[in-house]
Amino acid sequence: MIDVLVVDDDFRVAEINAKYVGKVPGFRVAARAHSAAQALASVQRGTIDLVLLDHYLPDQTGLELVHRMREQGHGTDVIMVTAAGDVTTVQAAMRLGALHYLVKPFTFAALRTRLDSYAALRRTVDRVGGRGIAGQEQVDRIFSALRTTPVPVSPGLPSGHSEPTTDLICRVLHHAEHPLSAYEVAAETGLSRSTAQRYLRHLEQAGRLRLSLRYGDTGRPEHRYAWVAP
Repeated sequence: MIDVLVVDDDFRVAEINAKYVGKVPGFRVAARAHSAAQALASVQRGTIDLVLLDHYLPDQTGLELVHRMREQGHGTDVIMVTAAGDVTTVQAAMRLGALHYLVKPFTFAALRTRLDSYAALRRTVDRVGGRGIAGQEQVDRIFSALRTTPVPVSPGLPSGHSEPTTDLICRVLHHAEHPLSAYEVAAETGLSRSTAQRYLRHLEQAGRLRLSLRYGDTGRPEHRYAWVAP
């Protein structure tokens, strides 16, 4: 599980954002904070993986908080979620290492897209990190894991299919290093196996995925799916 600190001076907004985070598989809210001091104390306890950070806080700005975190040696990842949309603040956030910048107001789907790409980044780093030294291909894979442009899918989803779930499955297949089974896709997305199979079947029929068969000892082939570049 990825432990998230939700930081917003507005208690109601913090609660909404926390509920959003709780709906994304693989993420849980470890703490909430309504000031920079509270947020820094949570980070100092060393249990936070990711901070969803508002810029406008009562005691310091969000970027000042990030600067203090870095000065103290805390490499905790940060995604900005704020109404501050000026280019200067956006650039400063990039220079301090913010992984994403989400401007309020935003939808659950927009936040989930950022969280999904962050989870993909962590998985990619874990896979590449085991090799010790990353070549250019591995470096490119790490940086591409953060892409948040919705993956193209065929228009006209069948009844009972949602676009966010379709995008989530497409993103997992797009970043996979090898074809995945329905079981593996379900494990990566937090969906049930039957739901994953239903979406995979549609995407394969729509031409977005390539289906291959792998035969095991039982003689029954395992269906495996690979992303087809548009």
